[in-house]
Amino acid sequence: MKAKILALTAIAALTACQQPNSLPKPAESSEIRVVGSSTVYPFSTKVAQEFKNITGHNVVVEATGSGGGHKLFCNGSGPGTPDVTNSSRRQKKSEYELCKKNGVEEIVEVKIGYDGIVLANARNAPNMDMSLRDIYMAFAKNVPISDTDCTLRPNPHTKWSEVNSELPAIKIEAYGPPPTSGTRDAFVEIAMEGGAKEISCLADLAETDEDAFEVAAHTLREDGFWIDGGENDNALVQTLVNTPSAIGVFGYSFLDQNIDKIKGARIEGIEPQFENIVAGDYKVSRSLYFYLKKDNVEFTPGLKEYALEFTSDQAVGEGGYLAEIGLVPLRGPERTEIREDVKQLRAYSQ
Repeated sequence: MKAKILALTAIAALTACQQPNSLPKPAESSEIRVVGSSTVYPFSTKVAQEFKNITGHNVVVEATGSGGGHKLFCNGSGPGTPDVTNSSRRQKKSEYELCKKNGVEEIVEVKIGYDGIVLANARNAPNMDMSLRDIYMAFAKNVPISDTDCTLRPNPHTKWSEVNSELPAIKIEAYGPPPTSGTRDAFVEIAMEGGAKEISCLADLAETDEDAFEVAAHTLREDGFWIDGGENDNALVQTLVNTPSAIGVFGYSFLDQNIDKIKGARIEGIEPQFENIVAGDYKVSRSLYFYLKKDNVEFTPGLKEYALEFTSDQAVGEGGYLAEIGLVPLRGPERTEIREDVKQLRAYSQ
């Protein structure tokens, strides 16, 4: 009888081990993992440093580009997947749907501030004051024959003075962000589209055939006058210093941090300065974001607290430590609303 009782006890114990409630929980992540935009990278890195000093939590930040970051972020949930992706543009509908498809059901969208896209050159290079039309006519792969004839031809312009006689007679040579970059997306959507619409027949095309207009406005040159750079904007700054005839396209924060080496071109007569971006006077500006994977809060200690630090007044407020390195702050009421979204972990939808 005693043997029978022991056998039944062993079976009961084994059965208990097989119940769902007794299964081991997934392992926690030992660090917070952040991927995405090279433009947001310096801000995210600064928050990571401050957060580690306060809490001891380790935050690993990788600059993969906005597009690359969304792809990694949307690959799944749980330990081993990125907790946050930085983005220098809003998440695309296709990226949002990819997240849903892969089980990333709840995403918190967090706008952190604003940034200007600058066209900059070396301090000893000629001063530049260009319109959005000039930008389009310099960098589009194909351009109209005239303002009234939208027959497209390969871009014939090799010097800035050929685009606009008031610009210097120097070679068009631009180092810009690669296709994976949110800065590239914002540049073509704001600067290139804006410039294309300054041409009357293209403005008409935008109304009648949106797809054809997008091809004309978004397709950059491939003949050596526009050169895709990498995601390392610091390397790009050094290229401009070594090549005074060249122009670089990147976020305002890198101009702000390297003002002793490079200078920004005026756009429509307005300089890329902090005050002009805040006021909305500088035309080539955009919002910056990060996206938080709500499911990973359960597996990644400190994740929500990191997001709260990123949205705190000491970080993103006026005079905060991110403003000191070039972030243009949101207005107070909008900051308050966004921080509340983080506190409540409110998922957004498209």
